[in-house]
Amino acid sequence: MTYHAELDALGLLCPLPVLKARKRMSALEAGQVLRMATDDPAALIDVPHYCAEAGHDLLDQQEADGIATFLIRKSA
Repeated sequence: MTYHAELDALGLLCPLPVLKARKRMSALEAGQVLRMATDDPAALIDVPHYCAEAGHDLLDQQEADGIATFLIRKSA
């Protein structure tokens, strides 16, 4: 899938991955997609919760080798 911005949050622990995602999302236009990678285990709960609270669409969530990857589309 095509994305417009990328966030490498590897090595960051809660709440930093979500805080950095929020900052990066604020710079995007509605409909653009952020790809985020993190190794914080709490992100598996925190990122979907953030998307639900902010109204963004969590398009994809995958985990492999301890790294979670999220694709988030900014809401209107």
